[in-house]
Amino acid sequence: MKRALKVSARALFGTRARLRWLHLILGGALLMPYWLVGTVIVGPLVGAKSMFSDSLALQFGAYGVALPIAAVTALLFPLTRPLAVALAKALCGVPAERFAEGPTRSWDAQLRTSGWFTLHAGIGALISGASLALPPFAVTLILLPLSGGLRDWVMVPDYLGHPWALALCPFAGIAMLIALAGCAAAAGALLARQAPVLLGPTPSDRLAAAERRATELAERNRLARELHDSVGHALSAVTLQAGAARKVLDSDVEFVREALAAIEETTRRTVGELDSVLGLLRQGEDGAARLTGPTLKTLDGLIARSGVPVSLTADGDLAAVPAPVSCEAYRIVQEGLSNALRHAGASPVSLWIALHGEELEITMENPLPDRAPVVRPGGGRGVRGIAERAALLGGHAQAGEQDSVWRLSARLPLGGGR
Repeated sequence: MKRALKVSARALFGTRARLRWLHLILGGALLMPYWLVGTVIVGPLVGAKSMFSDSLALQFGAYGVALPIAAVTALLFPLTRPLAVALAKALCGVPAERFAEGPTRSWDAQLRTSGWFTLHAGIGALISGASLALPPFAVTLILLPLSGGLRDWVMVPDYLGHPWALALCPFAGIAMLIALAGCAAAAGALLARQAPVLLGPTPSDRLAAAERRATELAERNRLARELHDSVGHALSAVTLQAGAARKVLDSDVEFVREALAAIEETTRRTVGELDSVLGLLRQGEDGAARLTGPTLKTLDGLIARSGVPVSLTADGDLAAVPAPVSCEAYRIVQEGLSNALRHAGASPVSLWIALHGEELEITMENPLPDRAPVVRPGGGRGVRGIAERAALLGGHAQAGEQDSVWRLSARLPLGGGR
């Protein structure tokens, strides 16, 4: 019994119930301007001399006129939804993820928002009115048996002057307050149930959110590819150079000196590469993407510091390749050289780059290692990144064992960069 009383008291007067009650009172405040307009319209029709007349016809007539005006107002202003959502999140106790974000973007969303605004304001006005009128009357009833002066001041009817009637007045006053709290709690619970329905995401909102997530994921994948191909290639080269230098540290000082110089040059270039990759994060801030990163024009430098002997055959004017295609082609070659260095060591690599009409073709071959390469946890992203780069330009790429060699081939449409 005691537990049931505590649960009931929390439901009627707990923090959540009080916040929802406040939410309803704010709804009543939102309806007030429309109610005033309603009194101007209804007043002459019912013969009221003032908009603050105690005529029930005026009060409820103005209420009936105010609701459709409020609905039309909410229908015409898309920003109504974010304001309503902010209030509902703070006061209704509904999880934030169940609400839609931003202004309405469709007619369906506007209709739902209008329905919510009308429901909130309509029920809130009734609870607000009751919250203003009932407590003073209930407190008066509670105090009637205690003060004869109060009974004379309120001019208590004769039938309430009987001792038994006076004894029941405090209970009636308390019952009124509990009933008001119960109505407020029930109305607040009703709004909390309807909030996700009327303020939740519509199909168009879900589609827009999915598109935003897809765009964000594409940008993350793009940055991951750039980091993997640029920094990963440099780290592979530095690791092999450092390992070779360590093996001859005491016997070949000149080789060690050359290896350290190569490591220094590689890391210096990698810092510039990293700056270019991080520059991708700032692309589009001014409304236009800025091309960053190396292109095929700097391919000779990549080959020179790749750490493997490379035989390059170029057919066509590579400088004429559009910059976006040239950037992606450079990264594909870089990742191919990195894979060859990582898995086949110092084995020679044959590289062909050719322009065929409106298409750039890249082919790389290197001998397969004597033993199977060590599979790194989380490895395999490089080949997948090459395929993604080619697909983004409308081309395709593939890599695998073929005729006792490892072959990487890619075809990139030149129009994919325009």
